[in-house]
Amino acid sequence: MAEPTDSAPYRALDAWIDEHFDEEVQFLQALVRVPTDTPPGDNAPHAERTAGLLADMGLVAERHPVPAVEVAAQGMASITNLIVRRPYAAGGPTIALNAHGDVVPPGEGWTHDPYGGDVAGGRLYGRAAAVSKSDFATYTFATRALEAAAAAHGRTLRGAVELHFTYDEEFGGELGPGWLLRHGLTRPDLLIAAGFSYQIVTAHNGCLQMEVTLHGLASHAAYPHTGIDALQAATRLLAALYAHNDELRTRRSQVAGITHPYLNVGRIEGGTNTNVVPGKVVLKLDRRMIPEEDAAAVEAEVRGLVERSVAASPGVRVEIRRLLLAHALKPLGGHERLVEPLQRHGQAILGEPLPTSGTPLYTDVRLYGERGVPAVIYGAGPRTVLESNAKRADEHLVLDDLRRATKVVARTLLDLLSP
Repeated sequence: MAEPTDSAPYRALDAWIDEHFDEEVQFLQALVRVPTDTPPGDNAPHAERTAGLLADMGLVAERHPVPAVEVAAQGMASITNLIVRRPYAAGGPTIALNAHGDVVPPGEGWTHDPYGGDVAGGRLYGRAAAVSKSDFATYTFATRALEAAAAAHGRTLRGAVELHFTYDEEFGGELGPGWLLRHGLTRPDLLIAAGFSYQIVTAHNGCLQMEVTLHGLASHAAYPHTGIDALQAATRLLAALYAHNDELRTRRSQVAGITHPYLNVGRIEGGTNTNVVPGKVVLKLDRRMIPEEDAAAVEAEVRGLVERSVAASPGVRVEIRRLLLAHALKPLGGHERLVEPLQRHGQAILGEPLPTSGTPLYTDVRLYGERGVPAVIYGAGPRTVLESNAKRADEHLVLDDLRRATKVVARTLLDLLSP
């Protein structure tokens, strides 16, 4: 795709980003240095730090604390979501840029301080350096570059930009973007959400998580006939669940980047001691749903499978509790308005085509899609998400990828807000 004839505004954007790139890196380092491990999910301090850094740049962040009772019910400690509103002249779209600050704990195996923000070999290391504090920086500096270049070239911006910095992606997003949307605090026309690779993601899987509790009857291991072994029932159930994956592999998605549904048992707890027949076993399972599937039908199928399996174990009682239901993100009409300029400028800046695809991950972007907001996922990241060690030891971001993504987003905003 060729660069437009009038490329001076784009060159001005690129130049501003280059001139302020050290500042952008320092902003990201400051964000990485405030832990947001979820659990425990004490994320309000990071929001306060972010709001202070934004204020130093002349960007006023509205603070929207989620009530403590709602946060505690989600198993977290504190959440304050931020909105920065940048209104321009009338006649254009409101474009939201959303990134999440919460992240899984760092785990073991790091060779860099996970909260140090170390820069080495052109990479910035730290938990959430890639997913997704990186796009706090991408979106903040793209917005600043947009406004500076428009002012320098006498371009009238029409519409608005909103920065949504939220803190509940790891637990599903209902207290992050979901909370802002539910309370009518925002209703954008378009959304670009935190990315993790060169791809422009337009669809993603859904996710159903369930807790299955099997109740038997504990007894002394010397008299096993006096008990009802919940673990034996659990092994029968595990075999049925994993066998179900053979059926799921035959259900193919038509979305590039997404293959088929699958089921995983991620946690098992049970028993009281080695000399006791287990009277209770708890399984937590994760069922990924392709965009073509109906979530209600999937849940009914899983429940039926569990109940039939447990029925083959006399005396065992089962409880099934839904932990999470995240619907899939499906492309909405109008998302092409975002895809076209992102691809055009992506090729100009990165020197290679940016494909559109789906991802087997699930994200809180679906919450915007459920409310009719056309959305894509694009931001700073490598060619594939695994290259960044996201959610693993030594997570990092290549700084050149941050610089390039900031330019692509800034150029895209300029196209959409000053046609």
